[in-house]
Amino acid sequence: MPNEKEIQERSNEMKLHVPDTLPVVPLRNTVFFPRQVLPISVGREKSLRAVEEAQKNKTSVLVIAQRDGNIENPIVKDLYSIGTVAQIVKVFNLPDGTRNVLLQGASRARVLTDIESEEYNKATIQLLEDEHTDDIEIDALVTSVRNVFHRMVDLSQEYSDEHLSIILNLDDAAGTADIAAALMSASVKEKQRILETLDVKERLQRVHRQLNKIVQRLEIGSKIQSDVQEEIKKNQREYYLRQQLKAIQKELGENDEEVEIREFRERMEKAKLPDDVRQIVEKELNRLSKMHTSSAEYTVTRTYVEWLLDLPWSVSTEDNLDIDAAEKVLDRDHYGLEKVKKRILEYLSVRKLKNDMRGPILCFVGPPGVGKTSLGKSIANALGRKFIRMSLGGVRDEAEIRGHRRTYIGALPGRIIQGIKKAGSNNPVFILDEIDKLGLDFRGDPSSALLEVLDPEQNNSFSDHYLEVPFDLSKVLFIATGNMLDPIPAPLRDRMEIIEIPSYVEEEKLHIAKDFLMPKQIREHGLESKHIAFNDEAIRKIINEYTKEAGVRTLERRIADICRGVAKDVAKGKTGKQIIKGESVRNYLGPQKFFIDVAERVTRPGVATGLAWTPVGGDILFIEATAMRGKGELTLTGHLGDVMKESAQAALSYISSIAYSLGISPDFRSRNDIHVHVPAGATPKDGPSAGVAILTALASLLTGKPVRNDLAMTGEITLRGLVLPVGGIKEKVLAAHRAGVTSVILPERNEGDLEEIPKYIRDDLQFYFVKEMNDVLSIALKHEDSRKSVHSEISATVSTN
Repeated sequence: MPNEKEIQERSNEMKLHVPDTLPVVPLRNTVFFPRQVLPISVGREKSLRAVEEAQKNKTSVLVIAQRDGNIENPIVKDLYSIGTVAQIVKVFNLPDGTRNVLLQGASRARVLTDIESEEYNKATIQLLEDEHTDDIEIDALVTSVRNVFHRMVDLSQEYSDEHLSIILNLDDAAGTADIAAALMSASVKEKQRILETLDVKERLQRVHRQLNKIVQRLEIGSKIQSDVQEEIKKNQREYYLRQQLKAIQKELGENDEEVEIREFRERMEKAKLPDDVRQIVEKELNRLSKMHTSSAEYTVTRTYVEWLLDLPWSVSTEDNLDIDAAEKVLDRDHYGLEKVKKRILEYLSVRKLKNDMRGPILCFVGPPGVGKTSLGKSIANALGRKFIRMSLGGVRDEAEIRGHRRTYIGALPGRIIQGIKKAGSNNPVFILDEIDKLGLDFRGDPSSALLEVLDPEQNNSFSDHYLEVPFDLSKVLFIATGNMLDPIPAPLRDRMEIIEIPSYVEEEKLHIAKDFLMPKQIREHGLESKHIAFNDEAIRKIINEYTKEAGVRTLERRIADICRGVAKDVAKGKTGKQIIKGESVRNYLGPQKFFIDVAERVTRPGVATGLAWTPVGGDILFIEATAMRGKGELTLTGHLGDVMKESAQAALSYISSIAYSLGISPDFRSRNDIHVHVPAGATPKDGPSAGVAILTALASLLTGKPVRNDLAMTGEITLRGLVLPVGGIKEKVLAAHRAGVTSVILPERNEGDLEEIPKYIRDDLQFYFVKEMNDVLSIALKHEDSRKSVHSEISATVSTN
């Protein structure tokens, strides 16, 4: 092979004797560079003739790469526009009729025009010179290309030291770029792009980038190969060590089963098991030692022993008995809820004085979104205990509580024992969420299974079907949560200390929003205090006009809506702090969603405003009554329950009994049908507390006197006209306050319930405490007659008799 000096001299000589028109030899799937010496196999007829013509005329050929290597007989148009002028060094005739031609590249050339010829392709050309400038950067690039090429040769088996020697012995930048490009693995398009680059500096940069890509690919491949080899070696080593271990154990008369059982016994000694549990573990380990590992019974027994050893029989966390510190934690996590906090601090105080006190069984009952579940987590933090939550919503299988017996395949302990194991201590705070939503079907009654769990007299020896040994749950602080008390079975309810968590009032929601919700949502949306701030007017507007709830979940969602809007502005590049004011809330949340319309709806006789308790908090309801000519029938609509229907019948009977004193004809029922309707007909309604409002609406209709539109009322009635006490007073009064009512009628015996209502709300409302319906009617009915009422129609009907 000629050396680099000879190649350079020949290239220079060829540049001096290149004619304007040359035969063209197309190349498939490769690119030929100046200074490159390359043997090519020529088999296509036109290419053979081109080589013969060049040999005959002792001239060069133009070697150009095909754009598409699949074309069998390309013409000049199917080739790239720039190729390499090459001298034919030698031609070898092969037996199959093809020829092996050794070519040496001389110079780049551009095709100007192609000359039509059936014998072979030829074209007129223009030689292209390198655009070269001597500077330090080119020298640095040459050095870098040589270093990267060296690295490529080290990593790849495709290259040899001879290739590296060629690159290192080149003494010019253009030659280094061309030979490196010719030798490296790259696509035809990438190599052609390098060939067409006349500026030597840019050509070196392209070659350097491509070499780096190749090196990176090789390094990744080398790393993968190394990792695979390492993993294989590791597996072989482990296999070898295991075989050695088996041989040693065999020599010592031991086996894997004996080692495992010995480990179980060591764990048993450390676990400080109760005596009865220890005896059972010993018995099971003795059985295990006599079984073969391949038997199904071995796996079942082994799992059972592991469960017994994993449970925290004697592991307890130490309670934080610092009352002041616990109070700070509770106040930090939740605003208000004084009754609950007081009860927890009382428990801590007694626990401090009496170390062996049993854990209380508490039940938090209240509307959604008031913080029942999160309060349990806060209590765990305050006590320094582990926290476990178990959702009972939709649980219908008793085995979820007590576990499955080990005779079943895949049997496991119940979720109570699973929670204790997960906690790792025998005194966690255990939340039984949504206890009012337990189900019941053919698989058993989960609420009955909970009777033992939640009974302080029995849960010190709770028996799970899987364990079949008693576990002491008396140290666990169980906290159940629910929205309603009625669905909870009476025996289960009797075992728990009920703590009612009421709805939040506006001031409480304002504080919760400022102290908890706003900082949380600002942080979760990637904002900072420099981006957004809410004033009190905006928060109150959101509470009153965009939410209608007892808790704060919807309020949090509305705050999140605003934070998302501000986050979008910040992401767009808007600068400055956005102050959310009352008038700007609409820009983010749209039109007002909820309206106070009590005054507008109670404007004519026959309409009264009642107060109701619902699982999601208190609410107001409108009782509407109307009369038409008929035969004395009473129609009740609005999805009413039986108790509410009976209240309406009792109200009408009472009005009939005092018709004369109200100025109503005693026989008004014989010629008129009465229809009582409670709007929001899709919502079921029941209970006796609407009796006062129904009677007031009927009295208003029949007397023609409208009910005061600033007044709401609640209470149960009797046939004798007495007003009996009802429940849910705080929720109902809060609902009245939210609705803009200024006066409330309550049963006299409910006066003591007002102590639970914040003073500023009591000051905003005027309360009337009544014992009889006569008192209600004298307060509720306006004394002026209406312009035209059902009363006048009824009177007209009666006067004809």
